[in-house]
Amino acid sequence: MSLEGVAPSLRLMTWNIHGGIGPDRCFDLSRIAALVARHRPDILALQEVDTRGRPVDCLAPLGAFDIAHLTEAKTMVVPDGHYGHVLYSRWPMRDVVLHDLSMRWHEPRMAIETRLETPFGPLHLAAVHLGLAIWERQRQVMALATIARRIGDIPTVMMGDFNDWLSFGRVRRTMAELLPERTRLRSFPAGRPMLSLDRIYCSRHATLVRAFTDLEAATASDHLPVIADIHLAMADARREPDWIDDTGVEVSLWG
Repeated sequence: MSLEGVAPSLRLMTWNIHGGIGPDRCFDLSRIAALVARHRPDILALQEVDTRGRPVDCLAPLGAFDIAHLTEAKTMVVPDGHYGHVLYSRWPMRDVVLHDLSMRWHEPRMAIETRLETPFGPLHLAAVHLGLAIWERQRQVMALATIARRIGDIPTVMMGDFNDWLSFGRVRRTMAELLPERTRLRSFPAGRPMLSLDRIYCSRHATLVRAFTDLEAATASDHLPVIADIHLAMADARREPDWIDDTGVEVSLWG
């Protein structure tokens, strides 16, 4: 297939799926799978994937995506299942590293780092789920800074649930210095989103073209997904990204 004349655009999606449990308190991953399939991401990060106390085939709906390459970060493993987050990609992942971001006496945390060879060029990627405590996130973001600096001029993306609600805290300051483009969508709580906990950050070598959410996700989780289209090559005329406003209506900032 020739890529001549095709814009080098990738679709990214991150979503904390709350263990597959919606506001009706029912476990139903088919709702998650249907919404993901609707948006057809090339790269997908899911947090709070939980099989504990459930049949071994409970994750079957998440195996039906057409993005077959995946890496799991199992932060909790018990006899009746596991819990953690998963990174899916349309293309094979290379040099996968699971970084332990855990702090003593707190829930275990990991970051998944990998390199993708996409049809539009290489991409350095990390999927994360940070901790709930402020000091915990401050230490974890320093580890993310080290990961972001590992690669030179390759476009870098970090995506996931940053659990950070402070407008001018260390997490946002540090990430802004390293990966200056980011989504700014309110994603939590899903029924009435007020906090931008879930984000996609991009380096200067990637252009964030469009970002949006899907309010129907409120029927399946306590978080809304964040979906973004990025270009790995700089456009001749740089544009500000499209956003969804707080009512869920997509807004273009350039008409």
